[in-house]
Amino acid sequence: MDRFYSLAHASIDFHFKQSPRDFVVEEIPLYEFSGEGEHLILHVRKKNLSTNEMVGQFARYLGIKNKEIGYAGLKDKHAMTMQYISLHKKHEEALENFNFEGIKILEKTYHNNKIRIGHLKANRFYIKLKKVNPTSAVKIDEALKNLEKFGMPNFFGYQRFGNDGDNHIIGEKLAKGEARERNPRVKRLLINAYQSHLFNLWLSRRLEINTLVSSFKIEEIESLLNMPNEEVAKMKAQQHPFKLISGDIMEHYPHGRLFDFEGDNEDLERFNERNISPTGLLCGKKARHATLNAGNIEKDYDDEINADGARRYAWVYPTEIEGRFNAVEAQYELNFTLPKGSYATVFIEEIAKRKINE
Repeated sequence: MDRFYSLAHASIDFHFKQSPRDFVVEEIPLYEFSGEGEHLILHVRKKNLSTNEMVGQFARYLGIKNKEIGYAGLKDKHAMTMQYISLHKKHEEALENFNFEGIKILEKTYHNNKIRIGHLKANRFYIKLKKVNPTSAVKIDEALKNLEKFGMPNFFGYQRFGNDGDNHIIGEKLAKGEARERNPRVKRLLINAYQSHLFNLWLSRRLEINTLVSSFKIEEIESLLNMPNEEVAKMKAQQHPFKLISGDIMEHYPHGRLFDFEGDNEDLERFNERNISPTGLLCGKKARHATLNAGNIEKDYDDEINADGARRYAWVYPTEIEGRFNAVEAQYELNFTLPKGSYATVFIEEIAKRKINE
């Protein structure tokens, strides 16, 4: 799909390809491990392996099931990544001789609980962009300033949709009972891809609306958006590039409860201060829906499917952003931290203002 971007500059030309040398991820755990307990915590470095493939290697070596190994999140395959896994400490001695190409145990400790999905605070990234000329480097510098100041849209990255980018098509059929998949994990991933696809479409539409609001007069926008002038005027008055709409569902940031946005200036200020953020719909059962004008937009990206739904932050804030241009090598090095569930490739695409996986 054609996607809207949050930044106003023209697309920037550079080369990026995921590889262990140019794409490094360090998982930041949700909490400090206690150093005692029945669970062995391994800090593991892997490259050219998905998290599931890495877990599978440990499981086969120990003769246990994959589900006996805990991890907080899935890390990119085509990268060098550091993350934490947990397993019962009775396996500690057997791991003394573990050796598999692409996997290295960096350190170990103990904890009372098994690591579970979502038990991470954020991820720290190191990324190298190549074939960058001085003009592009200046544009990247400016883009980074804007991303640090305002944040970025929380799209799902292309990795979510499979090698051919069409997992959501099969996922829709599975979610509606029009196809079957025996493997429950594969089925869940494919249905998630369909939910993610609709979320991305909705978020791109919201960014398009932001552009229209910023570019046209109020009376011109009413017919373009089928939205009351009063609502458009409120959006135009907002300082943030992502325009909140009455009926949006907000969530305390970086975690907290959901609540309805009713246009209060206090909530607008809290959004500007990064204390709250808007959410988008992951369609399905039990999901909370936007109302009023925001709900009118969201309903076009909703669907009744046989899966649980949820809300996802539509806007997130990269932190600790660092950029360095190496003119001799024509390379630009980036370091930044993203909250869990956000994609570094989306960060790069926001800078490039184009797809980077083609």
